[in-house]
Amino acid sequence: MQELFGDKQFLIKLSKAKMPFGKYKDTYLSDLPEYYMIWYKNKGFPKGQIGEMMAAVYELKLNGLEYLLQRIRRY
Repeated sequence: MQELFGDKQFLIKLSKAKMPFGKYKDTYLSDLPEYYMIWYKNKGFPKGQIGEMMAAVYELKLNGLEYLLQRIRRY
């Protein structure tokens, strides 16, 4: 996971990624409520790229850094 955060293109893609299903469909991953991300962390993130991106957002939120994605998204 550490190498993902060093990849500028990944961060740009992550900043624009939206939840593709469920209650929060079309919500930016970085804007998902913390309790929802914790629930997925405990349940297990989905398989594939969306799960990897959700796990990355979880780590950013855990460290109080989700604002970085919001700033990237503005530009």
